[in-house]
Amino acid sequence: MRIDAHQHFWKFDPIQHEWITEKMEAIRKDFVPEDLQSLLYENQIDGCVAVQVDQSENETKALLQLAGQNAFIKGVVGWVDLMSPDIRERLNHFVRHKKIKGFRHISQGQPEGFLLQKDFLRGIGSLKEFGFTYDILIFPNQLPEAISLVRQFPDQRFVLDHMAKPLIKKGILEPWKKDISELASYENVYCKLSGMVTEADWGNWSADNFKPYLDVVLNSFGTRRVCYGSDWPVCLVASSYQRQLAIVEEYIGRLSFDEKKDIMGENAIQFYNL
Repeated sequence: MRIDAHQHFWKFDPIQHEWITEKMEAIRKDFVPEDLQSLLYENQIDGCVAVQVDQSENETKALLQLAGQNAFIKGVVGWVDLMSPDIRERLNHFVRHKKIKGFRHISQGQPEGFLLQKDFLRGIGSLKEFGFTYDILIFPNQLPEAISLVRQFPDQRFVLDHMAKPLIKKGILEPWKKDISELASYENVYCKLSGMVTEADWGNWSADNFKPYLDVVLNSFGTRRVCYGSDWPVCLVASSYQRQLAIVEEYIGRLSFDEKKDIMGENAIQFYNL
């Protein structure tokens, strides 16, 4: 199976989704499963993982409802208040849903030390008991913090979203490259090949812009701990679905059949237990 391991749905609300600025006009509207299903079919993608964008349990429940209605949504990465005193009770509530696979917090842009707060660490420490994964969404300057986080939980499954949003537009590799290599040394951490086009020059990028960053990720994580994700519909501000997919497919064209199969689906299936 070929899996898109990272995409979103939303009913656009200019207040709730204030991060979708006027410069992002292409995505200032609703995106529902029917919009994605045809794109997946056209690109021979068998299923997807829907990832949260709102910091609310109501959105998590809505995503689970969509997943129940659409077989191609193979899993959901939702949101739960990891710092809540009753986090175990909240996780126990969600574990009944077959398609809930893990959780994420939008920690990019949070103050220094956010990932290492005592209450946040307690929440992360509760995930493994229920078999849940955790998606790490950060900027490059937060990578040392993420390294400290994963070091404390060697048995917890983590995946780095969007390669930690490297500075592709500026062509800067360090210290991102060094930190990615260190993060990848922890074998419980995976990385998504996703979110690249929105870190480039939206209107003027080429596939060559991404190669140095893909080289770093593949050399660090290998082919068994990376997976493809479109970041649709966010990617639409800089690319069509087909063009962002082609970046990854062309890059991995030199790899073996099994390696390509792993990156384009098997690793996501294994990581999220799809």
